[in-house]
Amino acid sequence: MTLPSQYTTQFQAGLGLIEETKILLDLWKPGQNPTALHQAALESGRFPNMTARRVRNVVAEGFAPRYLVSQGTPAEHLNALKASLSSEELVQLFFLFTARAHAILRDFVSQVYWDRYTAGYSEIPPTEARAFVQRAIDNGRTKKRWSESTVRRVSAYLIGCCADFGLLSGRSRSIRKMQSFRICAKVAAYLAYELHCQGLGDQAVIAHPDWQMFGLLRSDVLEEFRRLSLQGFLIIQAGGNITRISWKFPTMEDLLHVLA
Repeated sequence: MTLPSQYTTQFQAGLGLIEETKILLDLWKPGQNPTALHQAALESGRFPNMTARRVRNVVAEGFAPRYLVSQGTPAEHLNALKASLSSEELVQLFFLFTARAHAILRDFVSQVYWDRYTAGYSEIPPTEARAFVQRAIDNGRTKKRWSESTVRRVSAYLIGCCADFGLLSGRSRSIRKMQSFRICAKVAAYLAYELHCQGLGDQAVIAHPDWQMFGLLRSDVLEEFRRLSLQGFLIIQAGGNITRISWKFPTMEDLLHVLA
């Protein structure tokens, strides 16, 4: 049995880090570790308003856990695609990798944001984020109990991170309005092929929990796959409980070439 990932405060290093991530992707080279990237970032002069320590935190605590895992595969893929993706598409991929890296954000979005969205609410008050963090602590999802100040900070970071990625409005400091947030076709194609190329079977791809971060249940995923089929990314045959997918591109490199 796989135990749930423990929650940490690591994502507070920079919330969404949208602009910082774009710069660091420009600077990063395949095989480069966080220490070397930190040095490159300092020498680039592209972070003039940050101290060296702050740049180190952004690289080591923010960028690296999200994009330098699996030998830097996420960073490589993003660099191959960034010139051809819209801002919305690129930010959605940032969101995907960030939520994967930080279980507390992933679960907050899956369990709180989308539950409230489907229930017809239009906003998330700070009390909802705080209650989520407190439940997590009570359920043993943190290594040790967090102080009240940490609970307050992490709750605010969850809301701020969702605003950075476009799930919530970014103007109000009190109650954030839910935004229209629907997975883009290129992002759906990327996620589908990435899961498939990991060796997952068709049913496992469709049922993978990553789709829940975009508010998609199994029936919604099938509908997205039908749209991808119409756009030529794959062929889907669904009947009863059986779904078969014909993948038109044999490798991720082939898909990246088409998306770019």
